[in-house]
Amino acid sequence: MQTNLDIAAYIGMPPWLLTIMVIWSLVWMGIGMWVAARKRHVVWYVIFLLVHTLGILEILYIFVFSKMKRRAEEEPATKKKRR
Repeated sequence: MQTNLDIAAYIGMPPWLLTIMVIWSLVWMGIGMWVAARKRHVVWYVIFLLVHTLGILEILYIFVFSKMKRRAEEEPATKKKRR
């Protein structure tokens, strides 16, 4: 089994940078999957499970896409109250 040192040396990257990238990715993937599971967004959950983008996709989901869905759900309720 290869270690971080072997993998980092193979791709020409300092081991500490590879370690930081792995931790960064795992943290954001965990948060993204947790938010998707709470909102019952099964498609997003599966995408996070299969696609690893160093947290970029998860960050976009958390701060952009999940809020777009919430705004779309809240708008009809506010329109009904105004009538």
